[in-house]
Amino acid sequence: MRGWQAAMGGAVWLAAAAASAQEVPLPTWNEAERAAGLVDGALLTADAAPAAGEPLDLAPPTAEESAASETPAPGIPEKFWAAYFGERPRKFLIDPQGVLSANDARERLGFLNYHAGDSAIDLFVYVFKGDQEIPAELRAEEMAERFFASGRPAAIVWYFQGSPQRAALHLSPALTDAVAAAEQRRALESSIMQALEKENPSAQLEAFLVQMSIRIYWMEQLWGGGAAAATPAAAEVKLPKKPDQKAVLLAKLQPLLDKARRFALPAAGTAGALVVAGLVAAGLRLRARFRLPVLEVEPRLGGDHAAGAGAVISFASANLALASQREQRSDDPRRT
Repeated sequence: MRGWQAAMGGAVWLAAAAASAQEVPLPTWNEAERAAGLVDGALLTADAAPAAGEPLDLAPPTAEESAASETPAPGIPEKFWAAYFGERPRKFLIDPQGVLSANDARERLGFLNYHAGDSAIDLFVYVFKGDQEIPAELRAEEMAERFFASGRPAAIVWYFQGSPQRAALHLSPALTDAVAAAEQRRALESSIMQALEKENPSAQLEAFLVQMSIRIYWMEQLWGGGAAAATPAAAEVKLPKKPDQKAVLLAKLQPLLDKARRFALPAAGTAGALVVAGLVAAGLRLRARFRLPVLEVEPRLGGDHAAGAGAVISFASANLALASQREQRSDDPRRT
């Protein structure tokens, strides 16, 4: 019963509060209060909009902001256009303005030359100042087709010293079909990230080139890196024939055959010497003559010879040569 009364009391209170809220009028602003700086709360909401035709009270831009917006980014002087965009570069580092120091330019060019000797894809780097703008009438795709359509495939990088995030990558026509745009974007983004980890502009360019060289290796795997692909004029490519099994076996045995040839002459000479030595030893044995010593026979029964009887001659040792034994055995039982 008490619970029901409490519930009814709460409902009555809510209804009274709602009625009182409807009876209280919303505040209004007169012209004096508006002039004093008070703002209507409806204008502070995100969905509120000024009435049609009502001007907005916006603060005018400062002098510094106006000067910054009216000052265009510096362009590349026209005297360098021909060196940058007039022909296919003869070196892998293009810096006619001398943005890099002499030492940095020498080290970066040495790295690019090393990359060209180790990869089938060349890397050309155009160096500009960090705040410079490329001429609007120049299109990188047309430049790549005009100067890099023949010869070795190439990756062309526009690098802004001190602002690696503005770098741009373009590929020669031989690579655009093999390397997808997503792979090109990943290569550029990873190189920029490596450069931004450095604070020194020189170190940034070095890190950028090292990472780009690594990414070009994967582009080379996608492209194939073959000599036939590097020559667009080739109409057909002859595939190598399947090697013969006998030829493969001979190729595997060739090192053993070469070793056998190197040792054949010494082995034949050794065998021949052994044969000759054996023949000489055999000949000496055939020609050998044995000489027995002549021994005096003691008289028997007063005569030199016994009637119809022979004498037994014995030597002391069977292991010694006969010529060296001069004495007979005195204890020979067969002695007569």
